[in-house]
Amino acid sequence: MARAFEKQHQQEESEFVERLVGINRVAKVVKGGRRFAFSALVIVGDGKGRVGHGHGKAKEVPDAIRKATDAARKNMIRVPLREGRTLHHDVSGTDGAGKVHLRTAPQGTGIIAGGPMRAVFEALGIQDVVAKAIGSNNPYCMVNATFAALKKMQSPRHVAARRNKKVSEIVSNRETHSGAENTDASEE
Repeated sequence: MARAFEKQHQQEESEFVERLVGINRVAKVVKGGRRFAFSALVIVGDGKGRVGHGHGKAKEVPDAIRKATDAARKNMIRVPLREGRTLHHDVSGTDGAGKVHLRTAPQGTGIIAGGPMRAVFEALGIQDVVAKAIGSNNPYCMVNATFAALKKMQSPRHVAARRNKKVSEIVSNRETHSGAENTDASEE
């Protein structure tokens, strides 16, 4: 019984992509001097639309990473992806002084994003996206702002259900609006 559980746990671990975003050494000043500890920020995703982030602190680096990874697995969200490679629509999110703008991108664009945001997109399984961070470049702010933006993401199926319409109506409206913008740009 225990072996079956261990085998299942190992398979579950292998399906997740883990990205270590940052490690900080933090000091606590006490009577005898300073006590050092480490904090870690980890991104975990399955590459198919689920991603989570976690923060852990411990006296040793491996323990901090393990705690952060466990927190990230508990904190996973599902993000709807368009064609399994990009976002459905442009979205922005904020956390403190950090702001991020995420834009859909045509196939072949790749991940155009900096540092912590790139780790989130790789773990999520997005292949084409353009992202811009404005304001704070603190990794914690950037990751939290990215997750705030991803939580706002809605699929056409969700929008159609909310409006009592068919998915084809929502998608056709999106195509006509994006086509109108492209013709306006080409006329100038």
